[in-house]
Amino acid sequence: MNIKKSILIRVRIAFLGVVLFAICVAAKIGHVQVVEGDKWAKMAEEIMFDFKTVKATRGNIYSDNGSLLATSLPFYKVAMDPTLPKKEVFDKGVDSLALMLARHYQDRSKQDYKEMLIDARATGKQYLIINRKQINYQTKKEMSSWPIFREGRYKGGVIFEKMDVRYRPFSNLSRRTVGFVNEDEKGAGLEYSFNEALGGQNGEALFQKIAGGTWKPVFDANSIKAVNGMDIQTTIDINLQDVAETSLHRHMQQHDADEGTVVVMEVKTGHVKAISNLTRDGKGNYSEKFNHAVGGSMEPGSTLKLVTLMALLEDTNIELGDSIKTGNGEYTFYNRKVKDHHEGGFGTVTIQQSFELSSNVAMAKLVDKHFGLKPDKFMNHLDRLKLTKPLGLQITGEVFPKIPRPGEKSWSGISLPWMSYGYGLEMSPLHTLTLYNAVANGGEMIKPIFVTSIMKADKPVQTFETETINGRICSTKTLNKLRLLLEGVVDHGTAKNLKDAHYRIAGKTGTAQILEDGRYTKKYITSFVGYFPAHAPKYSAIVVVKNPKGWQQYGNNVAGPVFKEIADNIYARDLQLHTAMEKKTVLESGVFPTIRAGKQDELTLLTNELGVSTHSTTEEEWVRAVKTGNAVTWKKNEIIRGLVPDVNGMTFRDALYLLEKAGLRVVYQGKGRVAEQSLTPGTRFSKGSTIYVKLS
Repeated sequence: MNIKKSILIRVRIAFLGVVLFAICVAAKIGHVQVVEGDKWAKMAEEIMFDFKTVKATRGNIYSDNGSLLATSLPFYKVAMDPTLPKKEVFDKGVDSLALMLARHYQDRSKQDYKEMLIDARATGKQYLIINRKQINYQTKKEMSSWPIFREGRYKGGVIFEKMDVRYRPFSNLSRRTVGFVNEDEKGAGLEYSFNEALGGQNGEALFQKIAGGTWKPVFDANSIKAVNGMDIQTTIDINLQDVAETSLHRHMQQHDADEGTVVVMEVKTGHVKAISNLTRDGKGNYSEKFNHAVGGSMEPGSTLKLVTLMALLEDTNIELGDSIKTGNGEYTFYNRKVKDHHEGGFGTVTIQQSFELSSNVAMAKLVDKHFGLKPDKFMNHLDRLKLTKPLGLQITGEVFPKIPRPGEKSWSGISLPWMSYGYGLEMSPLHTLTLYNAVANGGEMIKPIFVTSIMKADKPVQTFETETINGRICSTKTLNKLRLLLEGVVDHGTAKNLKDAHYRIAGKTGTAQILEDGRYTKKYITSFVGYFPAHAPKYSAIVVVKNPKGWQQYGNNVAGPVFKEIADNIYARDLQLHTAMEKKTVLESGVFPTIRAGKQDELTLLTNELGVSTHSTTEEEWVRAVKTGNAVTWKKNEIIRGLVPDVNGMTFRDALYLLEKAGLRVVYQGKGRVAEQSLTPGTRFSKGSTIYVKLS
């Protein structure tokens, strides 16, 4: 027998003993007649005691800057024991109390409330529910000063029964990600995923069942006090969340789309800074009903072509400058046609152009040629890139990718060519974003994070660090080529409408037909996924919009503009993304001009003409200048074949000579000396790659 039941039985026996003793005394002195024992037993049984749960106060959910995303606010149900106040207190205050109750609740007259209070007192009712409407804390404080109530719990009889109500200060913003937990302990989002920490531990207290089936709390030393829940700190930037959600909502309305999702993530940390999931509600509006980013299973379309090129560059000897024939934009595989979106096809193009222009035919032909007889080799790339299993996110509801395998019933001769451009397999948008974020992060794939810590009284109890799930998705050589391809998509490919003069975007468009009842329809899933600024990525993002209506139904003109709006807003707010203006050099008497890097003999000739003393520590042709007092020392600037030269500080003429000699295609902006270069000095690159140089 457990402790609760033991205590409950003892309470009932003790109460029954008191009742029987009272009966005996009353019978002995002749005041009452003794009635049948079973009737008294029945009366005693009707007045029951039982332990009931006392809910713990749920913990708070915070954004990255400490703003409240969800909290529990105290609300109260007002009850009263009208037998407790002294007669003079009750008689003097009942009229005024009835008036105030009538004014506040506005559901009964003053006279009705007065009669209810007087009748309850006259009949000895010890627990009277004043009104079932809940009041907030401020109203509770106000009511505590009313007549009779001001005497308190034991002298005035007022009972304020506390109950917590979940409140979101930002209303529906990120509603599905924040989530919920219902009375059955089922739910979604962070509320459900971290329910154990947020929920705390409920307590128990003894309650008495009185007339009308109402339960009244009873003080008992054996009560178990509730332990309040802990707080969680999320990665969500509430300002960026607002921008992302507003932009997605506006463009979905503009295109009359069915569903949409957007996720913005920090490249280095994997912190999800914004996530919005909108679904049409059938009334012309959109709401957060389902987390498509985490639980949505969809064909990725052309965004998967990045995997195709990665596999080809890693396992074959193809070069981006090699030619591929796409013909008129149609090609037949095993009685099934693969088509390009461009009417009439692209003809003969380079492999780089086929990616930038998003040719399905080119990808299918290349994959069939190099992996057709060994499809497992291609599938190994999907496994290594973590695209075939759930990522193991902190948030529940993650979908399991649907990827066909050679040898399975669903596999056929067309499977591999279709997969090459993102058809015939399904995954979540977060899988795709995690892959592209890895490219932006120098090849290191990290798991998206939603929560950074669990806290108790502002002190971390548990912290969650950035977790690497693949330290190197491909070789550095392949990675540099992939970044070049993604920048080319925006510079002169399918997403050139997203090109910006102030910062560079890299990414890929995607457009996939929607499969319904086993047949592809004329409905589309449009997407754009990428990162920015391209030369030093700080943020990655994905936008997916399902079934847009009208003539615009491609990734570049539906999902792309949402990405661009979000990126523009981040660029405007994040000053670290801006290049600081150089302080204008003021020449002072006795101070020589700035000399940074260049050809040693030319720089020596220049310094001699200016009367500046020089020393050299190297016989190398190309040097860097180091100031030593009022002299200049030449240090070696090593130029190694196959590696990106360091041209920072050089004149554009020298930089252009070195970069083109190395086999790079140079695109520049500005005037003066080299202030920035897009490819990291000393890294390997493929011949014909483009390097972006900023002069100032």
